[in-house]
Amino acid sequence: MKRIVLLGATGSIGRQALDVALRLPDRLRVVGLAAARNASLLAEQALQFRPQAVALLDPAGISELEERLRNTGVAVYTGPEGLQAVAELDDADIVLVAVLGFAGFLPTLAAIRKGKDIALATKEVLVAGGAIVTQEAAKYGVRLLPVDSEHSAIFQCLHRELVSLSVRSIILTASGGPFREMSREALQKVRLSDALAHPTWRMGRKITVDSATLMNKGLEVIEALWLFGVPLSQIRVVIHPQSIIHSMVEFVDGSVMAQMGVPDMRLPIQYALLYPERVASDLSRLEISRMQSLTFEEPDVERFPCLALGYRAVEIGGTMPAVLNAANEAAVELFLQERISFVEIPRLLDKVMERHRVVRDLSLDVIRAADAWAREAVGKEATG
Repeated sequence: MKRIVLLGATGSIGRQALDVALRLPDRLRVVGLAAARNASLLAEQALQFRPQAVALLDPAGISELEERLRNTGVAVYTGPEGLQAVAELDDADIVLVAVLGFAGFLPTLAAIRKGKDIALATKEVLVAGGAIVTQEAAKYGVRLLPVDSEHSAIFQCLHRELVSLSVRSIILTASGGPFREMSREALQKVRLSDALAHPTWRMGRKITVDSATLMNKGLEVIEALWLFGVPLSQIRVVIHPQSIIHSMVEFVDGSVMAQMGVPDMRLPIQYALLYPERVASDLSRLEISRMQSLTFEEPDVERFPCLALGYRAVEIGGTMPAVLNAANEAAVELFLQERISFVEIPRLLDKVMERHRVVRDLSLDVIRAADAWAREAVGKEATG
């Protein structure tokens, strides 16, 4: 039995993780739940799973949450301190971090320092502060288990391999999103509804937009650096529209190992939560005989410059990855509010990166300051 805490329980990943827990009640027990602002859904989840504690980041919904959980024995917390309290629960074995953006950074560190394994579904934690997180994980002897389908695929392919000696390259696959074949002129007219219509995956709104801009791959490149300890020159991205091969590893002897599966996030979620075991489930299976073709192509960074921005942020280093991450969050939020166009997202990111004065000596306060600066800079660029 694994006792789990879900940070980001009401989001896409959190809801799918709870579905996995429902399917495996003899293997997974939910002891803590946290969400950003959906008090109603969090209360429903708490009434169903009866965890020890829940936390709501936004205090505006705390009254509703407390009222609905009155006399249930479920402890209720609020604010960033509340997320940290749930992440630190003594009874938890593993904490799944699916809180959107930089908000997951501090509770991740808190859970690591309490000796909890981390199932990481939030790219931004490693993008913004990979050096600090990986250092703390090593210090406290905890495992960082990837939940992103791409990094889960690489993790599975690398099983018992000595990365520094056997790996030639890591190949991250990308669906290409809904605009893969669209011209630069047509991209100027993209609407929000178009960007949210992903052809193969069903995800939250923010990551769906990131997939459409290819920013998700830029962030995943940075994440892969920290998870697998490979240099930037050994990480490639290829477009694979069918989303069947989730990523690949090329070894020095010329072999290429790929992990395949249906595009269903519950598979990597289950693998991370139950690692190192593989447990039978009733999730959808890949029907090899029905697959007609698997195709691959190079990404077009002229039409989708966000991918190149991810590589640039790594090359510059210091606070630049944190700035890129925060600026992207702010720009995507403006796009979701329909205050900027689709093509303005990479333009804003490029301008903010150009303005940033990089700090090399990283600390939690330095990263937090860079994050705040980038969000403010996006707002100024968008209105100026």
